[in-house]
Amino acid sequence: MDQRIINLYDEYTHKPLTRKEFLHRLTLLTGSSAAAMAVLPLLEVNYSKAVITDQEDLFAEHITYPGSKTEMQAYVARPKEEKKYAAVVVIHENRGLNPHIEDVTRRAAKAGYLAIAPNALSPLGGTPPNEDDARAKFQQLDAAEALQNFIKVFDYLPTRKDCNGKWGCVGFCWGGECPMIWRLMFHR
Repeated sequence: MDQRIINLYDEYTHKPLTRKEFLHRLTLLTGSSAAAMAVLPLLEVNYSKAVITDQEDLFAEHITYPGSKTEMQAYVARPKEEKKYAAVVVIHENRGLNPHIEDVTRRAAKAGYLAIAPNALSPLGGTPPNEDDARAKFQQLDAAEALQNFIKVFDYLPTRKDCNGKWGCVGFCWGGECPMIWRLMFHR
């Protein structure tokens, strides 16, 4: 695929570029609207294809935990067997806690971890289904407050009977920003 198309999609997902402008520029790069629409599925996440269908050996739930100034929403998954597990905190991209991140959380559970994915957009009502709306909401977040809300998950984890007190962290896109990950991992 043309690197200019990949760069454009990267700009669309990480900067305030509207979908209308993205599609207009994609059409210019590909030469026609038909070609742009043919390329689009190769770029965008298709949540229906990113779901673990074999979930009978997993336990999953949506929970809330106390954040800095608000209740935080999170998705939790672990193996079905009731015992203590090391935890993996999954920090989502700039599209919020969406089906893809829930699937990543289940994949970590399939690997034998208690996985928890906090929703940074909890203070703003949660993740909207439309990715453009979700990206726009990220502009409204206070970065220091969002970091504190993620750190609070480490206060929540010891309250769970299924956590053994060991944990790690993984982030994607917005949540993979190195300073955020390092502060989360070494805040204690």
